[in-house]
Amino acid sequence: MPDPNPAAFDFLKTRRSRPAKTLGLPVPDRAALADLLTVAARTPDHGKLEPWRFIVLEQAACERLALAVEARGAALGLEAEKIEKMARQFGTAHLAVAVVSAPKPSEKIPPIEQVLSAGAVCLALLNACLASGWGANWLSGWASHDATFLRDNLGLADGETIAGFIHIGTETVAPPERPRPDVAALTTWVDA
Repeated sequence: MPDPNPAAFDFLKTRRSRPAKTLGLPVPDRAALADLLTVAARTPDHGKLEPWRFIVLEQAACERLALAVEARGAALGLEAEKIEKMARQFGTAHLAVAVVSAPKPSEKIPPIEQVLSAGAVCLALLNACLASGWGANWLSGWASHDATFLRDNLGLADGETIAGFIHIGTETVAPPERPRPDVAALTTWVDA
């Protein structure tokens, strides 16, 4: 018989991301954030390759990235609205963690499993923040997929990508519940 953890299960049944634009001060200090990152690193990692890493973006770094987004977006000829939305994501942030997908050479572990592990780190960090009482949100956006922007502004190496930016802060507004997937419609049962 399993040994259930009802509190953890109830948390997972009701967890809800907090919109990044509603996250305020204070943010976790370095010790608290180190604990959250330690929890996130306990993610499934086939082959123990650790095919991910963290870049902690404090407020000044977020402000710098907002300006860099504006310059890069203009250089790419993107629509002003698209540039502004991405710049605002960083410009209003007090703290974010970039989860870098950094696949390692391996004959046994395919790259897709390593990328999925980085995604699992994002969810683990998001849930660790929420379980600790912080508001958090997992975001991406066009800049997170632009290799030049990532190399020039975050120092990513060839082959590295952003799995997500996890924005963390104090919840200022409780978000309303939103519609959830119809699990029955998405599930196929196979018995033989």
